[in-house]
Amino acid sequence: MQGKALPGFRDFYPEDLSLRNHIFATWRNVARRYGFEEYDGPPLEALDLYTRKSGEEIEQQLYSFRDKGDRDVALRPEMTPTLARMVAARGQALKKPIRWFSIPQLFRYERQQRGRLKEHFQLNMDIIGETSALADAELIAAAIDIMRAFGFGPGDFKVRISDRRVLRTLLLGYDIREDSLLQAFAMLDKTSRDEEWVTWQLGGAYTGSGQTSRPIPRRSLIGLEPVSALLSSLPGGAQAIEPLRETVATLTTMGLGDFVEVDLTIVRGLAYYTGIVFELFDTQHRLRAIAGGGRYDRLLKAAGGPDLPALGFGMGDVVLSELLKERGVAPRASIELGAFLIAVGGDDMPWVLKLAHAMRDRGIAVEYGLRHTGVRKQLELAAARGAPRAVIIGPEERHAGLAVVRDLNAGTEAKVPLDKLLNGYFD
Repeated sequence: MQGKALPGFRDFYPEDLSLRNHIFATWRNVARRYGFEEYDGPPLEALDLYTRKSGEEIEQQLYSFRDKGDRDVALRPEMTPTLARMVAARGQALKKPIRWFSIPQLFRYERQQRGRLKEHFQLNMDIIGETSALADAELIAAAIDIMRAFGFGPGDFKVRISDRRVLRTLLLGYDIREDSLLQAFAMLDKTSRDEEWVTWQLGGAYTGSGQTSRPIPRRSLIGLEPVSALLSSLPGGAQAIEPLRETVATLTTMGLGDFVEVDLTIVRGLAYYTGIVFELFDTQHRLRAIAGGGRYDRLLKAAGGPDLPALGFGMGDVVLSELLKERGVAPRASIELGAFLIAVGGDDMPWVLKLAHAMRDRGIAVEYGLRHTGVRKQLELAAARGAPRAVIIGPEERHAGLAVVRDLNAGTEAKVPLDKLLNGYFD
């Protein structure tokens, strides 16, 4: 028998699943506070659902195969194509804007590294059918509030925001040709935060002027005012930066300005983004991006769905789990027992069974030993299971209709009527 899970895949022991459930619960809580509805789709889809959007080269990253029905299929590597298919199926019946979220398990055949596995769970939040900058701010605010709900503040993480429209205006203003923008985006995406200058080594074939290099001070790409100053001298610059300015102003009005940093070196590697793009990073820059997304107004149509403006982001559980563990804010126990019930002798066991069932009916989590042992052994098991108290029943307690309740942390105990145990004692 193989001793480990396949490389890039995970076993979830109880403590690991407790953390995953905590993450899922927080995601769902914040998403619903923002008025998003949860949806899901099948983990197995037709292969062409993904190749239609990204080209056949994506097959190298997919878990794909031919099924018994002679269909080419793949485990889902992302959720957007499924979202496009589902929205297209309902068409005009869906009230716009659509505010949906999902927590799918995704699969990609790629090299395993810190913060990236071959499978992971990911929160996806999308707004479909809305073009306003308020929608961009709403989505970024949701991502920030998710992190706040985990206990993180502005000293722990930042949202770095950019805009593809601003980048396009900047690059064209620096003599880079329209058909070379994607190459320039890719170069900018690889720019180190430590570099003082951003240089376009594109060559004459990629520039209108034939220049091979035209540097920009990196400090001019960081912060709303430096970026505004840089754009002010370029054709269309004032108009291009307005959505970014409005998004930042809206987040500031919400009281979230301390979490936000304008940074034009945030590009997002995918070519389909059309407007605001953003990524969340821990302030120590020790991990990969916690989340990322942006506006993709043409993607749904390209993926076979309706021609609707859209924006969304994804937040994976792998990096987030590492961050929660590092900061010591991950939950420690997978269960929270209200009490551990102890039978002093074998004749007391029926009373323990009846009491356990009655307490569970009242919503109280309880446990008892499945094999009768001495009271000391049972108390040791209660402590090992993390129970805050032990409820002890012996012959004297049975006859008096009582139980001894021992606080396992303080070491104190009291005699409590059995009916009181069922009516608010553990609240």
